[in-house]
Amino acid sequence: MHTIKAISIAEVQALAKKRLPKVIYDYLVGGAEDEETLNRNTEIFSHYGLRPRLLQGNFPADTSIEVFGQRLAVPYIVAPTGLNGIFYHDGDLALAEACADANTIFSVSTAANHTLERIATCTPGTKWFQLYPWGDAKLVSRLVERAEIAGYKALIITVDSLVPGKRERDLRNQFAHQVKLTPRIILDGLLHPHWLASVWLRGGMPRVENLSEFLGPTATAKQLADFTRAQRNPNFSWKEVRSIRQRWKGPMLIKGVLTPEDAKQALEEGIEGIVVSNHGGRQLDGTYSTIEALQDIRASLGASPTVIVDGGFRRGSHILKALALGATAVMLGRAPLFGLAAAGKIGAARVFEILNDEISRTMNLMGVRSIRDVGANHIRVLNKHY
Repeated sequence: MHTIKAISIAEVQALAKKRLPKVIYDYLVGGAEDEETLNRNTEIFSHYGLRPRLLQGNFPADTSIEVFGQRLAVPYIVAPTGLNGIFYHDGDLALAEACADANTIFSVSTAANHTLERIATCTPGTKWFQLYPWGDAKLVSRLVERAEIAGYKALIITVDSLVPGKRERDLRNQFAHQVKLTPRIILDGLLHPHWLASVWLRGGMPRVENLSEFLGPTATAKQLADFTRAQRNPNFSWKEVRSIRQRWKGPMLIKGVLTPEDAKQALEEGIEGIVVSNHGGRQLDGTYSTIEALQDIRASLGASPTVIVDGGFRRGSHILKALALGATAVMLGRAPLFGLAAAGKIGAARVFEILNDEISRTMNLMGVRSIRDVGANHIRVLNKHY
């Protein structure tokens, strides 16, 4: 397989920035309001130091983990992200294939640009389905039913975006699940011919295909985007979670948890997994980082429950810091998308190669033979406050 010339995630991001029009790049990297939470997610890692042990005879490193009884080759999975087709043609399929090659899990978003059925049948590998609890109970029930029939192994309910965050980059660019073709944006697109040829000229604005069933096959991308915005459900509560829990037979996770109180509530409702997430800093600005939240949540739950964390991961050492603080696994959101935006499946695969090398290298330097051996004794808080 061909690859791209990048030796770090930052370099992959630079390639993505070069290829994408500004409105699309801003959608990819932007956060809510002043982007304090967005920046805190990435900056916090420098406040934790790895504690290595020497001469442990630990080569080669075993980077595999187990999640819900499934063995993965790497300690990360790919987070659910919507509108992947806006970065690269058939973006969902490209990411799914890259995940299968890496022997990890691809999480499919409700806001995917291919139907969950097509992604399941056209690409190999294990997949989880992420449910935005949009609309009424009938719509939610139908999406859950489709995911079950299509063979998705776990269900993720994202609960931190019932009200949209104030994403000022998108507001400035007049972007809301669709691109408004102003003269400035048209010119910007023409100045990025590789993106224009691979995305816009191959079908125009990608559609939120999982919702086309509810509007009909002739619905335009704009109509589907309008429908998506209209289906926000701020009244969604633990009562509805219980109903979905009764309906879904496999493992279920709640995504968007930042407090021990909500983590405990989820477990009391029969939820098997917690995803510690602040939506990549795109929802509530001014909250703490997911790494800070992870410590409190793991301490409150004990060692047993599955606790996954996302937010700001750009290095293999970042992933190992999260594991040392009690994460079962890490969810990667923007990093694989940088690769996708830079070069499709090839770019996403290069992101995984970079992280895999860094994870193995860091484990060897730490004196750790297996991910299962990574624990609190391998990390120290350097400075808990800014």
